[in-house]
Amino acid sequence: MVSHSLHTILVACFLATAALTHQTQINTTCSENSTRLHLSDPPYENYFYSDCHSSSHVVITSPLSTSNLRVIGPRLLIAWPAGNSGIVSFFNAENGQNGTLSIKLENSTSTGETLDPIYIPRRSHYTGSKDWDPIVGVSGYINFNSSAVLTVPILGSIRTIRDFTEGPSIVYPAVQEAVRFSQEEHGRVSLSRTWFDNVTTASLQFTPINGSNAVEMRNGANTTLLFGKGTYQFNASFNYPQLDQLSPQEVLNNASQSLIEQNPDPTISLSFLSYTDKLLAGTWRFLTYFGRDSMISLLLLQPILSAGPNSSIEAVLSAVLERVNRTDGSVCHEEVIGDYATWLNLQKHVSSTAPGCDYKMVDTDLLLPVVLRSYLVDTEVGRNRSEAFLNTTASFLVSNAGLTYAELAQFTAQKIMNITAAFAAPCGQTKENLIHLKDGEVVGQWRDSEVGIGGGRIPYDVNTAMVPAALRAIAALSRAGLFPEHTEWDETATRYADVWEDETLGFFEVRVEREEALELVRNYVNESSFPGPVNTSSITSDVRFYGLALDGTSNQSLVRIMNTDDCYRLFLLNPTNQSQLTSFLDQAAEHILQPFPIGLSNPVGLFIANPAYGGNPIYAKSFTREAYHGIVVWSWQLAMMAEGVARQLERCSEPEVPDFCTNTPLHTKVLSAYNHLWDLIDNNQAQLSSEVWSWKYQDEDFHVEPLGAFGATESDVRQLWSLTFLAVRRKQF
Repeated sequence: MVSHSLHTILVACFLATAALTHQTQINTTCSENSTRLHLSDPPYENYFYSDCHSSSHVVITSPLSTSNLRVIGPRLLIAWPAGNSGIVSFFNAENGQNGTLSIKLENSTSTGETLDPIYIPRRSHYTGSKDWDPIVGVSGYINFNSSAVLTVPILGSIRTIRDFTEGPSIVYPAVQEAVRFSQEEHGRVSLSRTWFDNVTTASLQFTPINGSNAVEMRNGANTTLLFGKGTYQFNASFNYPQLDQLSPQEVLNNASQSLIEQNPDPTISLSFLSYTDKLLAGTWRFLTYFGRDSMISLLLLQPILSAGPNSSIEAVLSAVLERVNRTDGSVCHEEVIGDYATWLNLQKHVSSTAPGCDYKMVDTDLLLPVVLRSYLVDTEVGRNRSEAFLNTTASFLVSNAGLTYAELAQFTAQKIMNITAAFAAPCGQTKENLIHLKDGEVVGQWRDSEVGIGGGRIPYDVNTAMVPAALRAIAALSRAGLFPEHTEWDETATRYADVWEDETLGFFEVRVEREEALELVRNYVNESSFPGPVNTSSITSDVRFYGLALDGTSNQSLVRIMNTDDCYRLFLLNPTNQSQLTSFLDQAAEHILQPFPIGLSNPVGLFIANPAYGGNPIYAKSFTREAYHGIVVWSWQLAMMAEGVARQLERCSEPEVPDFCTNTPLHTKVLSAYNHLWDLIDNNQAQLSSEVWSWKYQDEDFHVEPLGAFGATESDVRQLWSLTFLAVRRKQF
C-alpha cells in the first residue's frame, strides 16, 4: 500500500501521461508481430489485440432491430486477462428512445487498424524508487450515429462487471464512488479509478475527432457524459503486472503447427487464452482460471498441445495443483485475483492483494487424477517429466508455500479415496453414500446455474462417470510409483472403481412406458408452446434415459431430464459389464438420433437438456431456450460426446471386443448416431468456438440464435473448451 499523498500524485501522473496517448502512441517495438482478430457475433462485435506487452479484448454491443432492448443496450467493454480486469461503459440515446442509438468501431486514419496498443514503459511515468508496472491497453475510435449519454462506467474487475450485467444491475458503491471524472483540453474527458490496492489505476479517455462535439460532463446524483453524433478516440489502459502469453506456435506441439495456417481463428483464440502459468476459461466473462474448464479442455485438446517444460499441458496441470486446498485436498473451481480479490479481502477486514479460490464444486476434484494420469503416465514425455514436474514447489497461494506438486496431488487423491470408500464397502451401495453437493451450495458441477440440475443434490455425471474415472486414474498413478506412501491404492482404488462403475447407474435410470411417454410429450408441448415438429410417431417403444440428479425440487426423487451428460461415461470409461454397456450405448445412441422433443437432436446441434419427460410443469418453465443450461447447445458437450462415442467404437478393434461390437443392429445404431452427430457438428461450424447458443423457429425451420438475445446471460464469443474441435476430428469407421 502507498500513502494517500503519494497515491494522489501517482493518479495525477498516470492521467497526465495516459492523456498523451491521444496525440502520440508510446510503444516499444516487440520482437514478434502483434496479433489481431475480429469476430462478429451480432449484436456483439469482438476485437482482439495481443503483443509482447499485453492482451486486450474489446466488445462493441450495438442492438439489432430484433434485440431484446430490456437487456441489450449500446456498450463498450474492454477486457484484460491480467488480473481478470476490465472497463465497461453503458450508453443510452440522448433522446431516451431505446433502439435508436447505434455504435461501432472505425479504423484509425493513421494506422488503418481498428485497435492500436498503448504501452508506456516502467519508470517513465512515475518518479520514486518503486519499479512501477508499465501502462498498457488499447486505443480505438468509436462512432455514435446520434447523441449519446454514458450512464454507467465500471472500471476494475471483470468479475464486478459480470455481477452487474448478469445480476440485478447493482453496482458496488465502494467501486463506483472511486471513479474520478476530469474535463480536459481539446474537448476530452477522462475517467479513472484507483483499485483497492492503492497502486493500480484504470483509465478511460474519450477525445472528439473529425469535428465531433466536445464531450460534455454533466454532474448530478451521478456524473454522466454527453457525446454528440460523430467519432471519438478512446484510450483504455491500466498499470498492472501482465501475463506471459503463449503464442500459437508455443501452445501447439510440433506435429500440429500446420493448424495455425489451416485454422487461424481458433488457434489465435486458443493463444489469447493461454499463458505460461495457466489457461483461461473464456472471454470476456470468464477471463481467468477455472479448474474444470482447464482440465476438460486438456483432455480433449491433449493430442495437439505442447508438452514438456514451459508447455501448455504443464501450464494447465501446474495451475490446478498450485490452487489445491491443502487442508482437505479440494481443487479450486475459480480463482479470485486482482481488484476483486483485494475487495473481498477488505470485506474480511484484511488489507491484502492475495488471491483466493472458490472450492464449492464437487466435480473438479475428480478431474485432477484423470489429467495427471493422461500426461504423467500415458505419454512418454510426461513419464520422463514426472519426477521434475512433481518436485516443483508451489508459489501461487501463500498457504501452499513449501509444498511440492506431488504433495498437493496426494492431498486430492486422499480426499477422493476417503469420500468414495463408504459406497464401495460391502452393502454400502446406498443413495446416502453417493457424492452430494456441498452443504449450503445449489451448484456443484458443470451445469452450475440455479436450475442447472433441477435443484438436485446428487449429480448423475459425477457419480456414474467422474468418480470411477478418478479412481482408475489414482490406481494407475499408484502403479507408476507416483504415490509412494500409498502403494496399496493400486488395488484399493481399482476395487472401488469397479463398484462405482457398475453400481451407480441404476440410481439414475428413468424408464417411461410408451403410452405415458406420448402423453408426457404432448403435455410438454402444450405447457412450453414448443413451435416445432413434435415427432411423436418416433416413440415406438418405452423411453429410457438417465436423469440429471437425485433429490430435485418439488419433491422429485429423480430429476427426469434427458441430457447429454452420457458423454462423460462414454469419454472417460471403458466399462466391462457387457449387459450394462450394451444397454447404455443403446439409449445414448437413441437420444442422439431422435429429434427433440423426443430425443436431443436438432438442426442447431444436440440440446443438453430435454424436459419433455419430466412429468412436472416446473421443468418446462425452468429448462427453456433462454436458460443457460436449458434447451440450448454447448460446444464442448458436442466435442466430448463425439469423442466419447468414437472411443467406444474404437474398442471394436481391440483384442478384447465388447459384446456390442458383434451385435450388428446395435453396432449399426451406434455408428449411425456417431455420423448423425458429426453431420450436426459440420452443419454448425460457424458457432463451434463459442460457449453456448440457443435457437429460434422461423419459416418452419430452426435457426441459431445467441443466448444473449433472450436475457442478461450472454455467451462468451470464445471459450477454452469450445476450441477442442481443433483436436476432435471425425473418424472413419
